[in-house]
Amino acid sequence: MQIHNLSDQNSILNSFISEIRDVHIQKDKMRFRRNIERIGEILAFEMSKAFDFHEKSVTTPLGKHNTEYHTNNLVLCSILRAGIPLHNGLLNYFDHAENAFISAYRKHNNDNTSFDIKVEYLACPNLDGKTLILADPMLATGQSMIATFEALKPYGTPKQIHILSVIGAQPGVDLVNDYFSSDVNLWIADIDPSLNSKGYIIPGLGDAGDLAYGDKLQQ
Repeated sequence: MQIHNLSDQNSILNSFISEIRDVHIQKDKMRFRRNIERIGEILAFEMSKAFDFHEKSVTTPLGKHNTEYHTNNLVLCSILRAGIPLHNGLLNYFDHAENAFISAYRKHNNDNTSFDIKVEYLACPNLDGKTLILADPMLATGQSMIATFEALKPYGTPKQIHILSVIGAQPGVDLVNDYFSSDVNLWIADIDPSLNSKGYIIPGLGDAGDLAYGDKLQQ
């Protein structure tokens, strides 16, 4: 897998990452969602540099101009519910893309530290020959990303696969790196060093879904 860590180079992205981590700024849910969306836009821009392009002639009021357009047939797949703001950021740039959504969540066992990944909802178009973009703001253990991809396999074989995350933990990045083939790309805004005993990213930012949309109902 090819890993593109955007935090390796300083940019305006640093400000957005800092704000989604800040416990005081996090209290503003609208701002939190918008920052995730803006990070998605930056990830989309960087990822687009790896697409296939061909020349196209455009007619202007005063003549013609030749420019390069990407030819990738995109499918954006986001993991509900935390992935929605990130998905919106990607759609701002790839407005003609097809869309897929999957519900993948942690089902904790009795010890409350170990868990299984449950997939209960999936809506997806055919993936044969397309560019699949898997988007999840938090790449913690990596298990949700792998479970999502396994659930998508019956829908066809993509030509290209890109994974997008806002913040990841090094153990989760290592897991998906071992699982996916060398031609898969991971685009990530920042990578933290570790996970705690419950599988949350340290220092991370907390639960992205809760910060964006409120606490989950207790089951």
